[in-house]
Amino acid sequence: MEFTKLTDLDLAGRRVLIRVDMNVPVKDGRLGDDTRIRASLATIEHCLAAGAGVIAMTHLGRPTEGQINEEDKLAPVAERLGELLNRKVPVIQDWRGYRVEPGQLVLLENVRCNPGEKKNSEELGQAYAALCDVFVNDAFGTAHRAEASTHAVARFAPAAAAGLLMAAEIEALGRALAQPARPLVAVVAGSKVSTKLTILESLADKVDQLIVGGGIANTFLLAEGHAIGKSLAEPDLVEAARQVMAKLRARGGDVPLPTDVVVGKRFDAAEPAVVKPLAEVEADEMIFDVGPQSAKALAEVVARAGTVVWNGPVGVFEFDQFGNGTKVLAEAIAASSAFSIAGGGDTLAAVAKYGVTERISYISTGGGAFLEFLEGRTLPALEILAERA
Repeated sequence: MEFTKLTDLDLAGRRVLIRVDMNVPVKDGRLGDDTRIRASLATIEHCLAAGAGVIAMTHLGRPTEGQINEEDKLAPVAERLGELLNRKVPVIQDWRGYRVEPGQLVLLENVRCNPGEKKNSEELGQAYAALCDVFVNDAFGTAHRAEASTHAVARFAPAAAAGLLMAAEIEALGRALAQPARPLVAVVAGSKVSTKLTILESLADKVDQLIVGGGIANTFLLAEGHAIGKSLAEPDLVEAARQVMAKLRARGGDVPLPTDVVVGKRFDAAEPAVVKPLAEVEADEMIFDVGPQSAKALAEVVARAGTVVWNGPVGVFEFDQFGNGTKVLAEAIAASSAFSIAGGGDTLAAVAKYGVTERISYISTGGGAFLEFLEGRTLPALEILAERA
């Protein structure tokens, strides 16, 4: 997919509108993790250094269009952005017709409060476009949505380009999936097969090994005829799991499943962890993690990989006693010489918890966009950038 990159453009004296993703946790006016704000800095700083006037816009939370409640306001985000850039960043609420000056940086108030944003309103897109000479999309995490601030604005702006973060995301994902170093190993985990079935089916055509975890793994275990007690699973998708395994095995690949597991009887932080062979799981027990032997086997699969794509922890890692499988896998991915890319909220939380962030080749800021890219879907925000190019 060809698109104009921000670095291709002369920005001196131009008005640049950047769609960033600064949807960060804010509670009672206090900002939590600022990773997404930090990820947006490179593009903003590049534009300012080139002599542009910069307007940034982002969403925050899920407000009601047409209303701006106190919890929807971007003041905490602007304050943190200002601290990181060592400058004051005004938030503009009455933004229509606003004209930014070279060297100036402002933030539009929460775009999700604007009527027509979610429905990709052409009128709203044209209003955004009127603010700028160049529109830059640097919000990969929203690329799977066609909204006014990600899609319509790109249609009507005088020029449209991908920001530094967006370009890096596309390059990293393309490297992992388009022409990967083999073997290509994908780790896909989560509570339900149904939420990731199409991704599993798509990956079965591409990967050499597919590691599944969590409730997804339990459904695959059922498909292989194993008893899983009262573990979270989706019996109605057993046949779909069988088809994924059959497709992979027909290509010479596999879905390595655990032979030992860590179980408990209640989903609770204080629940004791019991390690046992898979064959000994009792009717009143739930599988909360892969066992140490299985974790070691998965680590060996990763050690032989040329490329690793990781989305989802393999166990209930938020409870330490059920986190060993995810920890071993995280450390194996970090230690591997493979090109590795990790994405999704729970995955990034695990990466941070086990201190391997700096040793993962690329950390994707996308959640839903990351998954849809893995699935092979066309992302609307990327498609419009390609059209404009």
